[in-house]
Amino acid sequence: MMAVLKAHKGFGPPTEGEAIVSSDPVHFSTDFDQETGIGKREGHALYGHNIAGRILVAPVPKGGVASSVSLPEMVQNGVGPKAVLFGTANPVLVQAAILAGIAIMDRFEEDPVQAIQTGDYLRVDPQAGLVTVERRAR
Repeated sequence: MMAVLKAHKGFGPPTEGEAIVSSDPVHFSTDFDQETGIGKREGHALYGHNIAGRILVAPVPKGGVASSVSLPEMVQNGVGPKAVLFGTANPVLVQAAILAGIAIMDRFEEDPVQAIQTGDYLRVDPQAGLVTVERRAR
């Protein structure tokens, strides 16, 4: 089954890959190990899960300027996400994604956290403001 989600025009290159969805807001420097990409904060929805090479979907980012350093550092270390999709992003995370060279999108017509499930295959086209979701068998 396929679905197409529409959003505000995003930034970064088109990409595709497996989704990992967090019901919790994400902070790249406190929620994830910078050397492995694995969730490190106990109690967080992604604790123990690896975001490396996946498309991260979350309601909102949290934190401030530390994310503008930590997200690009994770990508440079090869343990960051391929793209980030948020219900609503903030300017710091937009800057961080651009510096990291990854796609970022937000302001979807429907809540991406509800519309996408971990394991779904996504095709992300930030310039068109579209995410194609291919449901994977559960």
